[in-house]
Amino acid sequence: MSILARGRRWPLVLLLSAGAASWLAGSAQAAAPGDALASYAERYAASCAACHGANGVSTQALVPSLAGQPSFYAVTQLFLFRGGRRDNPAMTAVAQGMSDADLRGFSEHIGKLAPANPAPAAGAATPPDKPALARGAALARQLHCTGCHGSDLAGGKQVPRLAGQREDYLLHALQGFRSAQRIGYTPAMSEALAGVSADALADLALFLSRFNSADAAAGSR
Repeated sequence: MSILARGRRWPLVLLLSAGAASWLAGSAQAAAPGDALASYAERYAASCAACHGANGVSTQALVPSLAGQPSFYAVTQLFLFRGGRRDNPAMTAVAQGMSDADLRGFSEHIGKLAPANPAPAAGAATPPDKPALARGAALARQLHCTGCHGSDLAGGKQVPRLAGQREDYLLHALQGFRSAQRIGYTPAMSEALAGVSADALADLALFLSRFNSADAAAGSR
């Protein structure tokens, strides 16, 4: 499929995302009772923790951490997985059996998981390369990452948290957006990353994975 043909799918993804967002907004007006939230915590432990970590911090290669992700973002992604609009057979298989209430329940639980630094990616036991971090920071400024993902890169609403995400997963996602194999709500990510070299993407993934609130505070001085 050509990039142009894939581009025609973005309006549909926007429509689907808006529908998912409206469900969550509706649930916010009538919050789930405590026992229901506890039930989804138990279901998360049974169905999600083996891959994404008991506290939402992944220790598995190419599996994202969920801790700190906005519930709005989580419900939208679950909706897209359920409909097969995101290409991940394992997640689609999990989400296909979820009701609308399940999407809300799981996403609300995920939204309550406290952010934490993920385990280093394979081969990242040594301290990070400071020049690579600096190059990644410069690229993040050039691409205006904070314009959508926030000054602390914590995301919000339907925009994902990047700070502290697994480095290998970030690199995989960035590569997907650059090649237009992974679609977003708009073409913005693919357009921003077009022409960025493989080495530069690696620097950016490293910087984002090591970013924390202290970095944001220092940058605002």
